[in-house]
Amino acid sequence: MQMIAVLLIKLLNILTWLILIQCLMSWFPGARYSKAYEILSMFTEPLVGPIREVLFRYIDIPIDFSPIIAFFVISMVKNLIYSLVW
Repeated sequence: MQMIAVLLIKLLNILTWLILIQCLMSWFPGARYSKAYEILSMFTEPLVGPIREVLFRYIDIPIDFSPIIAFFVISMVKNLIYSLVW
């Protein structure tokens, strides 16, 4: 059981880094149209996309806070895994 928990935590850490890299790439004009950004979107969009939809449905702001909320959700899931296993 601990091995599965460690694997899940490592995958969540990788997802966190992918979201962070995608956020940094979005600051550069041409990076959003690159193949690397498209690959990152394949991995991050299943988590960030629904958060973005709900956020923009209720709040009309020009800044996308969905990656920050995704970091918070990932942190909560990691803490839940820690508390269940150890």
